[in-house]
Amino acid sequence: MKYPASFPKQIYQAYSYSYPHKTAYRHFEHPIPLKDVWQSEKKDALFLYLHIPFCEMRCGFCNLFTISKPNNNLVESYLSSLRLQIQAMKTALGSHQFVRFAIGGGTPTFLSATDINTLYEDIHQHLNLVDAIPTSIETSPETISQDHLRVFENYDVQRVSIGVQSFSERELKALIRPQKLQQVDQALKMIKASNIPIMNLDLIYGAPGQTLNSWQATLEHALSYAPEEVYLYPLYEREKTGMDTVKQRGKSSLLSPAQEEKRALYRYAREQLLLNNYEQISMRMFRKKALNLHEGPVYCCQSDGMVGIGAGARSYTQNIHYCSEYGVSRSSVKSIIEDYTQLTQSDFEQAPYGFHLSEQEQKRRFLMQSLLLKQGFNLSDYYQRFSTQALDDFDQLDQLLETDLAERHDNHLMLTDTGLELSDAIGPWFVSDKVNQLMQEYSVL
Repeated sequence: MKYPASFPKQIYQAYSYSYPHKTAYRHFEHPIPLKDVWQSEKKDALFLYLHIPFCEMRCGFCNLFTISKPNNNLVESYLSSLRLQIQAMKTALGSHQFVRFAIGGGTPTFLSATDINTLYEDIHQHLNLVDAIPTSIETSPETISQDHLRVFENYDVQRVSIGVQSFSERELKALIRPQKLQQVDQALKMIKASNIPIMNLDLIYGAPGQTLNSWQATLEHALSYAPEEVYLYPLYEREKTGMDTVKQRGKSSLLSPAQEEKRALYRYAREQLLLNNYEQISMRMFRKKALNLHEGPVYCCQSDGMVGIGAGARSYTQNIHYCSEYGVSRSSVKSIIEDYTQLTQSDFEQAPYGFHLSEQEQKRRFLMQSLLLKQGFNLSDYYQRFSTQALDDFDQLDQLLETDLAERHDNHLMLTDTGLELSDAIGPWFVSDKVNQLMQEYSVL
């Protein structure tokens, strides 16, 4: 097929969730008071994210900010610091309202049901959440329990996301994920039997040794549970992960599927999900049609802010993104968490580390967070936000249109199906030279 002249040859580059990537963050010249960060922001439709950086085990492909099997003292200290930060954010935000709430990690259900219940109580006590707020939480087959589910039901959690990745023991071994399939099935049955409206399954394609037949078997097994959502993740083998260590030591004999083979796996799964009454939301996300969801007040990721609570959690305003430092190895993550537990409430009222977004960087963020969704974006919305035309600001858009990777309907621009499957190349293609340089200079520890 025809690609734009400057289009990346490597179509699987990186997940494009937010912009800029946290490896572009640096220490501010002086810590910025959070009252100043949030003072001029629209705060009536915020997203609250709480990060739990602990897991029962660390998967071989994982480069998330988490450690496995922390000692009890570190967990207790971390929970105490979460409560301090929650109180500090209440002071910094002033009048505010949260319309979305998610707890991620790591694995939040590494914590006991009692600890999670206490966290929900603290959040609802100190922060202003709308009634029946759409809430999501992540879990794993090894940690989910009936006690957890009872807490979720009590707080009207709408969505539980569980990482399964594969139902092939051979592939799980290659992914360095020591998972018992019987335990996975028990966890899925437990969640489906609960009153949680949405169960999401995460699956990975492109594992070493994976074939179309094994991928087909995994997909069929997953769909037998009729999950309301399915996320399809291409495998990325990134530095400082368990799979990277195995590869560097030459201990892996299985080869990962080549780029076009991986693409074929994606296309097969997309076709099967569409045939099974799912609709595609993004390259990765598929949702059952006609779900009766409580959407709550409107939240717009391109313009509304996010407040991150916890080490590794990012916060977004229009022109400042901030968080703690980033690490992948156990030693670096543990060190950052330990530093977090030493912070005072006044420390939590400042942002020492992050990224200032110029107007041009804000445009790139708006574009990526709109274009990489199947619905695309309205060119008038872009003009209303920035007083310039997106097609004038980014000549790549014309190139996408000319090569049939995108299409325009009146004032609406969206990726075609072929363009959507190239999202992990299209996203990085729009990254600025400045951000690319900062990311390349960053040394992941």
